[in-house]
Amino acid sequence: MTGPAVPFREIVLKVHSRCDLACDHCYVYEHADQSWRSRPKTVSDHVISQTAQRLAEHAKTHALPSVTVILHGGEPLLAGPHRLRRVCEEFGSALSGVAGLDLRIHTNGLQLSPRYLDLFDEFDVKVGISLDGDRAANDRHRRYADGRSSHPLVLKAVELLRQDRYRHLDLGLLCTVDIENDPHAVLDALVALDPPLIDFLLPHATWDAPPPRPDGSPTAYAEWLLAVFDRWQEEGSPVPVRLFSSVLSTLSGGPSLTESLGLAPTDLVVVETDGQLEQVDSLKSAYEGAAATGFDVFSHSFDDVAGHPGVRARQLGLAGVSQTCHSCPVVRSCGGGLYTHRYRSANDFDNPSVYCADLDALVRGIEARTHAVTVAPALADSEELAIEQHDLTRTLLAGLHDALDGRGGARWDEAWTLAGTLESSDEGAAALDRVLAHAYTRTWLLDVLEGLHAERPEAVGQALRLPSYAAAAAVRSGLDLEVSADYRDGRLFLPTLGELRIAGPGEAGRVRVRAVGEGFSVRREGGGERIITRGSDSPDWLPVRHYTVGGRLPFALEDLDPYRDCYEAPAAPRLGHAAAEAWAEAVGRAWEQLEAAAPRQVSEAGEWLTMLTPLVAGDNTKRPHGYGAVGVTMTGDTWALAVALMRGLRRSGLRALLDVTDLYALDGAWEYSPPWKRNARIPFSRLLADTYERVGLSLLVPAFMDGVPEALDMMDGAAEPTVGGKQLLRSLRDEVGGVHGTSGMKSRMKVMEQEPADEFWVGMTEKRR
Repeated sequence: MTGPAVPFREIVLKVHSRCDLACDHCYVYEHADQSWRSRPKTVSDHVISQTAQRLAEHAKTHALPSVTVILHGGEPLLAGPHRLRRVCEEFGSALSGVAGLDLRIHTNGLQLSPRYLDLFDEFDVKVGISLDGDRAANDRHRRYADGRSSHPLVLKAVELLRQDRYRHLDLGLLCTVDIENDPHAVLDALVALDPPLIDFLLPHATWDAPPPRPDGSPTAYAEWLLAVFDRWQEEGSPVPVRLFSSVLSTLSGGPSLTESLGLAPTDLVVVETDGQLEQVDSLKSAYEGAAATGFDVFSHSFDDVAGHPGVRARQLGLAGVSQTCHSCPVVRSCGGGLYTHRYRSANDFDNPSVYCADLDALVRGIEARTHAVTVAPALADSEELAIEQHDLTRTLLAGLHDALDGRGGARWDEAWTLAGTLESSDEGAAALDRVLAHAYTRTWLLDVLEGLHAERPEAVGQALRLPSYAAAAAVRSGLDLEVSADYRDGRLFLPTLGELRIAGPGEAGRVRVRAVGEGFSVRREGGGERIITRGSDSPDWLPVRHYTVGGRLPFALEDLDPYRDCYEAPAAPRLGHAAAEAWAEAVGRAWEQLEAAAPRQVSEAGEWLTMLTPLVAGDNTKRPHGYGAVGVTMTGDTWALAVALMRGLRRSGLRALLDVTDLYALDGAWEYSPPWKRNARIPFSRLLADTYERVGLSLLVPAFMDGVPEALDMMDGAAEPTVGGKQLLRSLRDEVGGVHGTSGMKSRMKVMEQEPADEFWVGMTEKRR
């Protein structure tokens, strides 16, 4: 096992090893490991003190911001209020000034009283209670040794915890699943108690001691949980359910929210009443001594335990699951199941979960029930995508303001204040939106944020381009505002507007800018005022030029912005007037070819494409840019330009989705051989990008369709795609079916008859990113 051990952020401290109930499904007393019989009933002062010191030492070593201590048993309340006070005081003292302390207790609730809750209120100890549902469900397992019901006293404890003075301590309810209980009755009973959280747990089982399945169904537990899920949805999800939230999170590319599902490494250790350090408690269901490490708090640190092979095995994530799980498409959500549930005496834990079929059916069932509402709106609506893109740019700008933390000085503060002033009027807000929506504003923001993170000395100076963005917005607004802006190397660049020569090369300074009629005025300190007409060229003023393709597609020819050099090929320098006109005409002809071959795709692109940046042949470092821009290598070959446009549209379109939507997770954990290049091994992200691009290019050159159906099959069976990614794959299949039917093929063949594509295709087939 390679790599550093994951530090423990959570410990379970057994404060009492006996219980006042005789639950027949309890892993501590009723399963394989019976070590409780030889443990002290109550944790000693020495164990408490030593554990607290070990945890403080561990938190300090690993600079942990906070740690969680869960008081457990047996039944922890049997330790009594005096002993529990001692625990709270020792841990609070040891961790003071070292790390935050999150104290919790998990109880059956029978002993809970105001005396305990006042103590917990004093030390902010959160309380979780076990309850299996209505009385019939709870009494199936949670009874006293003499068979009496525990249900009335548990309800009394829950009601006490719900009182206003204690409600802030309530962690919620933990319910162990029994498929013989009525799933609707169980959920209704738990929801009626208005807990902050419900946590459903599968009963602990292994391949040697599998869970009961009265009707023999291999998915009985999934069916039970999906019945709960359906009821929960019907009722409007009235209470968070951790199990469901975890599945929904992982389906959307997020993290697992529970140890029992997902691939997150374990960061928990157990301290028994005698000070023995053990692995996760549920391992007691596997075999006698399964949780033991041979370490204790007196002679060993938590780092020693973190290096134990059994602990490390549960920190391996995807590398720690069986081969069957590794190739399963739901592994990101189920994580191979709880480690304990994988045990089989023949080969230890190298197995899928004994609940494998249930977990598969549960994940797929939740996905099928929710994909329509969990898919990001940006996948279906270009207007929504534009809104989310704009929100992202504004979020980055706010993040830059925070990251500077005053280092931008008065110049930044003045521009920031001006942005706020612009926001206060409709004209100003619209103008600021226009400037922030410029694709290369995103490139500037990301460059500066990366520079600040890397502590590059020039990053603060790069950030001080904000005054130019604010000045451009002020000019666009037409409001009577005189604003300051910086010029560099003798030039003032106003994003979305153009570039003005102010002084000689190498000179820098500040000017005052004000909107005037159809242009703006510029005034240097000690100099005269110049009036610039925005749309007119002059020897010193180079405006951003605008063209319209076929009378339908307006676009900016962006060959000025200093952050436009962000494509795989270098950005061309400013084009002369004749070259710009010729290039725009060539783009128009190529666009007509695209419209004839791919009318739907071109219509959709026309809704978001706002600028084209001419590129020249060569290699370049690719960097992110915002929504609406495409870089295209200059060429006079209409067909080649059409293909380059389609390639750029597909790349920019996918990139825009990835900016705001998680289409996949765990990228790089698996590798694929693409059908069009069998000897290559690429991650899912590359396979998706290549396939997405080839589908578009096949509208012009049908040979690009070779291998696409097989690639889609690969990705459909992969673990990486989220619900959003699966929606995109479905749309790609629809696109393939829609444009490669008989009518679509005839339409494209007519286009191809007009242009000799063969020579071009030979040159393009092997071209890679």
